[in-house]
Amino acid sequence: MTTMGNLTQTLRDSKAARWTALVLLASAMFFGYVFMDVLSPMQELLQTQRGWDPVAYGRYAGSETFLNVFVFFLIFAGIILDKMGVRFTAVLSGTVMLIGAAVNYFAVSEAFIGSGISRFMEANFNLPAAWWNVTPFYEGMPASAKLSAIGFMFFGCGVEMAGITVSRGIVKWFKGKEMALAMGVEMAIARLGVAVVFLGVPVVAAIKPISVSRPMAVAVVLLMIGLISFICYAFMDKKLEMQLGMNDEEKDDPFKISDLGKIFSSKVFWQVALLCVLYYSAIFPFQKYAGNMLQCNLGYTALQAGQVFFVFPLGAAAITPFLGNFLDRKGRGASMLILGAVLMIVCHLTFALVLPATQSAIIAYVAIILLGISFSLVPAALWPSVPKLVDGRLLGSAYAVIFWIQNIGLYSFPMIIGSVLRSSNPGVTDPLEYNYTVPMLVFASLGVLALILGLWLKAEDKLHHYGLEEPNIKK
Repeated sequence: MTTMGNLTQTLRDSKAARWTALVLLASAMFFGYVFMDVLSPMQELLQTQRGWDPVAYGRYAGSETFLNVFVFFLIFAGIILDKMGVRFTAVLSGTVMLIGAAVNYFAVSEAFIGSGISRFMEANFNLPAAWWNVTPFYEGMPASAKLSAIGFMFFGCGVEMAGITVSRGIVKWFKGKEMALAMGVEMAIARLGVAVVFLGVPVVAAIKPISVSRPMAVAVVLLMIGLISFICYAFMDKKLEMQLGMNDEEKDDPFKISDLGKIFSSKVFWQVALLCVLYYSAIFPFQKYAGNMLQCNLGYTALQAGQVFFVFPLGAAAITPFLGNFLDRKGRGASMLILGAVLMIVCHLTFALVLPATQSAIIAYVAIILLGISFSLVPAALWPSVPKLVDGRLLGSAYAVIFWIQNIGLYSFPMIIGSVLRSSNPGVTDPLEYNYTVPMLVFASLGVLALILGLWLKAEDKLHHYGLEEPNIKK
C-alpha cells in the first residue's frame, strides 16, 4: 500500500494489477467454457464409437445443471461465496470443475470400456421413463453416458459457482473503475472458449486413431491450468485485502427464504426471469446440437461444421463489450431485448426451413452471425436491467432465483430436443441423416415467447417508468 497525499493507493488502483486479476479470472472461465461444450462437435462420434443416440446425448447435455436445479446447489454456491469470500470460492469452484471433468473423461475413455465401473453402471441407474423420473438416467442408457452425466453434474456445480464468483471478483477489483468494460471483456473471453471448441475439437479428435476421448483429455488439462489461474488470483486477492486492512468483500444480504414471497409476487420479476429462461434455452442447448445440425443439412464433416459455427461465439465475443458500452451511455435496454428475440426467431426459422432446402453455407454463415448478434444484445441488456426492476435489498436473492430458473431450462431443453430429434426421425440410425426441422422450430417457438415477453416488459416500463430505456451512466 502506498500513500500519496491523503490518498491511499492499493493494488486495485494499479491498472496493470486489476487487469491482471481480470485475465486470471477470465482465463479460468474460458477453460470452463471449453470443457462445457467439448463434446458438442462430436455427436456423430459419440453415436458411432460409444452408442449414444440423440436421447442419451440430450440427457448427458442436460445433466450439467441437474444438481443446480434439483439440489439447489446454485443457491448454496451463492451462500458459500457470501460467507467465505471470492478467493476461497474461486479455488473451490476450480477444484470441483476439475474433479467432475476427470470423471467425465474416464467415462468416455478406452479404459472405461469393460471395466468394473462400466459393469456397475450398466446394472444400475436404469430408471423407467416415467413422469417422476427427472434424472438424466433411464433404462437402456449407455453406461458411459451415465457416468459422463454424473461427472458433468459435478462440473456444472463448479462452473456455475465459478460464474458468480468471477462476477463478484470483478466488482471487487473494478468498483469505481472500468467495471462495465471489464465485465464485457470477461464475457467475451469466456465465449471464445466455444469458438475454440468448434474449431479445435474436430481436429484433435481426427488424429489417428480417431478418438472421442482425446479432446476431452486436452480439456481436462486446460481446466488444471484454470485452477492454477484461480490459485494465482487468490494470492493477489489476499495481498489486496492485506493492503486494505480488512475483508473488503462486497456482500449482498444473504439469501433468505422469506425473500421468496416478495420476489415471486412481483410481476416484472417473472417477466425478466421467464425472458431469461426462454432466451438461454434457445441458445445454449442449441450449441449442443449445432455441429451435427450443420453436418446433416450441409453434408459437412465435423471439422467443416465447426469452421462454420465458430463465427457465432467469435462474433458474440467481438461485439459484446461495444453493446455494453452503448447500453451504459445511450440506454434502450428493452428495445435491445426485443431486437435480440426477433433475430433469434429469424435465425432458428432459417435453420428449420431455409437451410435444409438450399443447403447453402452462405445462408448458414449469415444466420449464425445474426444469432451471434442476438446472443450479445440480450445478455448485455438483460442483466443490467435487473437492478432497475427489483428492490436493491432483494437483488442478491433475485439474481440467485433467476439463475436457478434459467438452469431449469438449460437442464430440460437438451433432453427435450434429443427426444424430439429421435421421434421426428423414426428409423434413422445414421447420425449424419437427421432432419432437424422440428427441433429448430421448437427453438424458434422459444424466441416467439421471448419476443412477447420483451414487448410486454417494454410496455410495463413505459407505464411504470423503470428506466429500462435510459442509459446506465447518469450525467
